[in-house]
Amino acid sequence: MNWWALILEAFAFGIFLYSIVLFAFYIFIGVFSIGETRKYIHQNRVTDYRMIASSLHAPSVSIIAPAYNEGLTIVDNVRSLLSIYYYNLEVIIVNDGSKDDSLQKLINAYQLEKVDFFVPHQIPTKDIKGVYKSRNPVLRKVVVVDKENGGKADALNVGINIAANDYIICIDVDCVLEQDAILKMVKPFMEATSERVIASGGVIRIANSSVVENGSLVKVRLPREYLPRMQTLEYIRAFLLGRMAWSRLNGLLLISGAFGAFDKEIVIECGGYNRNTVGEDMELVVRMRRYMEERKRPYKVTYIPDPLCWTEAPASYKVLGRQRNRWIRGTYETLKFHRIMFFNPRYRLLGMLSYPYWFFFELLAPVIEFLGFMAFLVMVFAGFVDWELFFALLAVVIGFNYLYSVFAVYMEVKTYNQYRRRTDIAKLLLTSMSEPFNFHPFVVWSSIRGLVDIFRNRHSWGDMAREGFDKKSS
Repeated sequence: MNWWALILEAFAFGIFLYSIVLFAFYIFIGVFSIGETRKYIHQNRVTDYRMIASSLHAPSVSIIAPAYNEGLTIVDNVRSLLSIYYYNLEVIIVNDGSKDDSLQKLINAYQLEKVDFFVPHQIPTKDIKGVYKSRNPVLRKVVVVDKENGGKADALNVGINIAANDYIICIDVDCVLEQDAILKMVKPFMEATSERVIASGGVIRIANSSVVENGSLVKVRLPREYLPRMQTLEYIRAFLLGRMAWSRLNGLLLISGAFGAFDKEIVIECGGYNRNTVGEDMELVVRMRRYMEERKRPYKVTYIPDPLCWTEAPASYKVLGRQRNRWIRGTYETLKFHRIMFFNPRYRLLGMLSYPYWFFFELLAPVIEFLGFMAFLVMVFAGFVDWELFFALLAVVIGFNYLYSVFAVYMEVKTYNQYRRRTDIAKLLLTSMSEPFNFHPFVVWSSIRGLVDIFRNRHSWGDMAREGFDKKSS
């Protein structure tokens, strides 16, 4: 029994040290993000984006939006993309073998007809059934591609092959973009001097309960339902703090697949999106960075803190569980594909800090939490728990989590302040208090199931049913 006690105590001490290091990273990320956010706001305060929008010399951009069974919202979502004012822009919708009426709705709404179109197969993809353009000259920048089902990565690769412009912006078709989203995303590419900007990410915000009219967000509201509201807070922490800090370090490994801009030339040189992972967004960024590091070419991956893209978050535990299951599997697959970088000084910051952080504190975090909980149960039944110390440590963990959330909300209020009613801020803070007892354990459990699915050789994407955005009443 003494041996078991020593083993459990050693394990508990290991988790304690792990938590200390994790807390230190969070503090560093929170503090480091302040400087980058302030720098961005200061540099962009006097920028006249209207000049970029109308300039013939602005970078040419192709928006690529894969769609699979999006008939409920696809017409409004495409209308949102078409409402963006940018001179040199094309919008490519890739219908990835939808089984619903997505394609027919697009044909009817935008007067599409099938056309002859040469597609350069720079990246291997599934077969294309047809390319459609509008008979209406006002909609000349729209291209709709109908193809065999091959998954999101394959659909994006088709869009890359078809794209006529120098830069691509890959988004989820259900997203609603701000009017100046493209302008702010291309600015880092225009400002690049000695270091080539190969990718740029944008902040994703939750649109549940907000009002969308004709494909445009007309009123921001805090989500009424608990899960979307909890994800609102989670996204503020992740995007406004986490990714801004990693951007300052030039150590970003992930640009959300919902909204990211890329240098098309580098994407094609790297072979496009990987079709053998459910985390194609993260894997592409890591592969592009690895490609540049191995060739010793100076580069940057940037991030924009402005709220540029709004999306519908899962509102049910079933759909949320599928999403987090897929996220952890994508993280595992990406890190496995590029394991050569793990603590490899050849890859500089990428190998010595970014990759290890994602391995220990993103991939292994749910495993360590789950094992820690199981060890705690064993210690309870064995009578090894010092309850006074346990409750003290529990209070520290919960308190730290709450303070970090409060800091994130404070940063949101002091910067972009999307939720201006005091009651909304109060609801966000109250929601954060329930996170350690409800939302977080569910996310950990979903991640554990995802890791189990890896070893069971399950690779399904999972149905991400959506309810659609709220419509403005007339």
